[in-house]
Amino acid sequence: MDHSTKKIEYRVPVKTQIIRGLLRPVFRVIFRFLSRIEITGRENVPTSGAYLIAINHVSIYDPPFLLAFWPVAPEAAGAIEIWERPGQNFLARLYRGIPVHRGSYDRELIEKLVKVLKSGRPLLIAPEGGRTHQPGLRKGLPGVAYLADKAEVPVIPVGIYGATDDFLSRALRFQRPILEMNIGKAFKLPRILGTGEARRAARQANSDLIMQHIAMLLPIDYQGLYRINASLQT
Repeated sequence: MDHSTKKIEYRVPVKTQIIRGLLRPVFRVIFRFLSRIEITGRENVPTSGAYLIAINHVSIYDPPFLLAFWPVAPEAAGAIEIWERPGQNFLARLYRGIPVHRGSYDRELIEKLVKVLKSGRPLLIAPEGGRTHQPGLRKGLPGVAYLADKAEVPVIPVGIYGATDDFLSRALRFQRPILEMNIGKAFKLPRILGTGEARRAARQANSDLIMQHIAMLLPIDYQGLYRINASLQT
């Protein structure tokens, strides 16, 4: 048997499954009350198996929006700072998110994320490594490409529009802003080959490819560094 693709055990505790089962519909109701929800591409979500969900990340509202409306409850990785902020830390622990130390190599964390994927679970991650606070994609970090390659799973790009930092203040003024989620088709990245600098370059190229797929799901003012020529958009 090829041990690189052997299914690895990763269990979500029953308590966590129950909590997620309660949280997700509650947040769907909240989001629908505060805003106008538009979701396209649901048919692109696999009915089973592991995959990476790669999103643009403008504000704190992007991940809970996706986690509430995704057909299943995926695992979610987020910056460690979330676990230090009142309110956010409570929800992150309730959902049992996976904290990530940005800018540092954490072998144990990487092994855990790969284990999640090889166990057959979907995983949500933001390739930019944190919130941009303003619409416009930043450079994607190579970590997401490393995970996809190591676990040999497809990537599902997702573009989220409208979840800006002022989303809640606009919603509380009864403006009911539009929250839009565009789910792209799953795709496999090219295998990462070579050693040293060539391998690092290939990893970054794959990360950029993921970001380009996300950009295609966003309006031009959200595309940032990965802006697509308007004439090429359909």
